[in-house]
Amino acid sequence: MRFVSLKKRLVVLWLTTLAVPQALFAFNPNELATDADLLDVYSTTKSDLALLLSRGSLARYMGPDASGRPKSAADIVWDASEQFGINPQFLLVLLQREQSLVEDPRPTEDQLNWAMGYAVCDDCSKQDPAIQKFKGFGNQVYYAAKRIRESYLNDLERRGFTESGIGPGRTTQIDGVSVVPSNNATAVLYTYTPHLHGNQNFVRIWQRWFNRRHVDGTLLQDRETGGIWLIQNGLRRPITSRIAFFSRFNPASVVTASAQTIETYPMGRPIRFPNYSLLRSPRGTVYLIVDDTRRGFVSQEALRAYGFNGDEIVDVAWEDLDAYREGEPITTQTLYPQGTLLQNRSTGGVFFVQNGMKHPLLSREILLTRFPAATITPVAPSDLDAYATGTPLPFADGTLMGATGSPDIFVVTDGTRRVIQDEATFAAFGWKFSQVVWTGERAVLLHPLGEPIMTTSEILEAAL
Repeated sequence: MRFVSLKKRLVVLWLTTLAVPQALFAFNPNELATDADLLDVYSTTKSDLALLLSRGSLARYMGPDASGRPKSAADIVWDASEQFGINPQFLLVLLQREQSLVEDPRPTEDQLNWAMGYAVCDDCSKQDPAIQKFKGFGNQVYYAAKRIRESYLNDLERRGFTESGIGPGRTTQIDGVSVVPSNNATAVLYTYTPHLHGNQNFVRIWQRWFNRRHVDGTLLQDRETGGIWLIQNGLRRPITSRIAFFSRFNPASVVTASAQTIETYPMGRPIRFPNYSLLRSPRGTVYLIVDDTRRGFVSQEALRAYGFNGDEIVDVAWEDLDAYREGEPITTQTLYPQGTLLQNRSTGGVFFVQNGMKHPLLSREILLTRFPAATITPVAPSDLDAYATGTPLPFADGTLMGATGSPDIFVVTDGTRRVIQDEATFAAFGWKFSQVVWTGERAVLLHPLGEPIMTTSEILEAAL
């Protein structure tokens, strides 16, 4: 699906609920959600929350909140989330599970009045005078969030179980099935809805909307601490110094995320040293660090040949070097092991030259995003002819790009381009339109087409 009128048109956010076979639907009755799923108030931004509500009629809803002030649905959910410390995504899933309100284009007044199913028991009448104060969309969202925080969670923290006797590690019967909640979030959900089917629906919706993995090359920044992590091979690698970060990565590519989101990835090795650092092993070999590769100098003569001196060398342990794969050794015959930018004086074409190979840069945008502060050396065409021609240099992994004049937006990962299906998917991953690099079609097509970035529902549909 293409982005059409990027700032005006919001395309389909989520597909309608799928009849997913059990084999494709992971349901563990002992763990319906994590505590982070329940409590991560930084899971999304207010503007992205409004985008997430664009699928149905709530995009246009305006009504009173619990205090009687007119507000949009997004404002009502956001305010309840902030006041009671509940993940706004968690509240959205409850809205969808109880009354299908997030996706329903034409909900009834009854659906809106009892949006969260709050205060309405299985055998209760909605006409009961005792529950009329909870009637209305704003009241439903407010009082449901309030009950979760001030009753369920307070009880769990104080005594380990809720008013229903449900708590982590305590066996309870749910529709004839023995369930042992593994955490507070699961206990909260069973207290709110003491039925398996309703909670299966919660998990199904959550998996369909919010189970996503960032592509390799994504830079995630913790919203609270500012720490930056590289997602690589499914691991999160902490970048532990500013110098290391700026020597390897484009700051414009950073995506903000909550700590809970970042911590869903297993820990990888830290990135401690800047690109082109000189590290000396306990055995005495000096290595040049190039991205994730270490290249050993075969001799002191080779080290001196490139203008390095002893003051630049850092002594490290094998543990530090183990984070890098072994590359080709560097001899006195190696040409530009650090890489350099050379420009053809006649044509103006720029090449990245490394290890005796020249790689064309097919667009100014590739040059500026990969080498924002590098020096370019003009040379004669005959000088460039001395180097073998390699493949053109692509955009770095994690870059968002598109061809000028085309509605398609891609993310680069593992050297391929993966189309982002729609604006909702774009927002769900935390990307911003200001991060998209618009370039020529030739530079875009340089990257082989990979699988599209799909929502979980689309992945499941493709598997049917």
